[in-house]
Amino acid sequence: MNEVIGIIIAAILCWLNFVIVDTYFGLPEQPGVKGARIIGESVEKRGGDIAGGFFQGNILCSPDASAGTLMASIGYLLLGIPGGIIAAFLVFIGNRLCADPGYAGTVGSLTATVIIFVCSFLGFTPEMFIVGMVIAILTVQGLDHKRASVL
Repeated sequence: MNEVIGIIIAAILCWLNFVIVDTYFGLPEQPGVKGARIIGESVEKRGGDIAGGFFQGNILCSPDASAGTLMASIGYLLLGIPGGIIAAFLVFIGNRLCADPGYAGTVGSLTATVIIFVCSFLGFTPEMFIVGMVIAILTVQGLDHKRASVL
């Protein structure tokens, strides 16, 4: 398969995976991360600007489906299916450390592992999904936080 076409298709699949999973778990409306609020209040108490809002702490604090999808892609590259499952386990632990009651990151890792496995029969490589996930994250979280999440 042509690498450029593979990366474009992988980016679309990754984008759909993490947007659907995060939306299902309600992250765009209200993050379930207690650590994000604690970080935001700490920044505000010290006179810092929380212009990005408390949800900005969710990206900092707890792995969501976008991080889970990226970690699963890397885990799958390194170890195959067991690597994707290990990535899901590490995301699960990260969520618990951040007092995140949700499972978006863990589910995102597991669904990404399945997607990469199925697509491997069609000529896709894990590398395509790693690059595709980075592109997908940039389309939503952006390089410029003022204009992030326009999609």
